[in-house]
Amino acid sequence: MKTGIKAADAMTVQPIFVRSDDSLEYCAKEMDHHHVGAILVKDEEDVLGLLTEQDIVRNCIAKGINPLDKKVMDYMERELHTITPDVDIFEALIKMRDSNIRHLPVVDGKKLLGLLTLKDILKIEPQLFDLLVEQFELREEDKKPIHKISKNEGICQTCGDYAEELKQKDGVFVCSKCL
Repeated sequence: MKTGIKAADAMTVQPIFVRSDDSLEYCAKEMDHHHVGAILVKDEEDVLGLLTEQDIVRNCIAKGINPLDKKVMDYMERELHTITPDVDIFEALIKMRDSNIRHLPVVDGKKLLGLLTLKDILKIEPQLFDLLVEQFELREEDKKPIHKISKNEGICQTCGDYAEELKQKDGVFVCSKCL
């Protein structure tokens, strides 16, 4: 399902940056000040990685590590998933869902153009939320005492309609009419 809205139309064009040698404390204060859940890590002109609230909580605080004297470089994600500005936001959302991420740097070659977030997409196309619910339901399914949802049902990744039975074709789950 194409929305006709490109990543370049929805992205944040002035994302927040920190340096790799900044402290996690400084980074957390910047996230709080700008009310963001992720910050790009940049030294000079090169984007080196991304640091999220989850990175700080799961990789530092939850392990009993004091974040006050730790550096961003030790906790940032270095292998970034990226997209190009011409990618439809539906495709970007699929990539986020499948990669279990909420932030995608938008690049043209090696040049960073902006940051596309889950929030950016859902502000513009809130009906795409159903795609995320499907992933949450699959992830949480084993934790529920009663399984009401068939493993084959969900949202067709081509037309966006709900289907009781999806088939995988070329790595994409599609309904019978799109098959």
